[in-house]
Amino acid sequence: MSLIECRDLTKRYGGSEAVSHIDLDIEPGRIVGLLGPNGSGKTTFIKMAAGLLKPSAGTLTIDGSAPGRETKALTAYLPDREFMPGYMKVSGLLDMYGDFFHDFRRDRAEDMLSQLGIDTDKRLKNLSKGTREKVQLILVMSRDAEVYLLDEPIAGVDPAARDYIIRTIITNYSENAAVIISTHLIEDVEKILDEVIFIQKGQILLHENADDLRAARGKSVDAVFREDFRC
Repeated sequence: MSLIECRDLTKRYGGSEAVSHIDLDIEPGRIVGLLGPNGSGKTTFIKMAAGLLKPSAGTLTIDGSAPGRETKALTAYLPDREFMPGYMKVSGLLDMYGDFFHDFRRDRAEDMLSQLGIDTDKRLKNLSKGTREKVQLILVMSRDAEVYLLDEPIAGVDPAARDYIIRTIITNYSENAAVIISTHLIEDVEKILDEVIFIQKGQILLHENADDLRAARGKSVDAVFREDFRC
């Protein structure tokens, strides 16, 4: 059974479709790149999977259930912007995640924070932008979730931070889980992707195994993307 299943999934805003008639299956144990230019529908799809938006038509299920209270216990979501209150100390964020999510591994989070030398007694607003983003990613990836929805996790951070974020993703998810990484920075993440989805104007143009795509086209996923989305 697919962990994520979409049938004719559509989301409309007024007269336009941000996501248009998507059919999709994602199996456990896969890291999937949701790749497309800005405005292609990536964030809308991620928010529907996270239960923050309702489809206008069609269905989306997580482990057989429509997104809601039940699936939020299975889903770890990282938005494309800072979402934690800046006045809170990092230690307070650890407490909050422990209270909200039964699958939160505080020991895992504390270990990663210690590796980075992040003082848990500091308030989030007093940390650099890159450090704040690392804290948020650590909180999300310290859950034993079944689905990880990461919306632009490496946008706006320096190359060294990107490497750390990628290592954090691949070392902290269960092989029984699925990870969806929404990004337009393909070169930085393609080495960890099992599958790639190209999306444009709310429609899936391609969904293939990353290695098979590279073999068939004789070039990197990033090069294929640049060719297919060339203006």
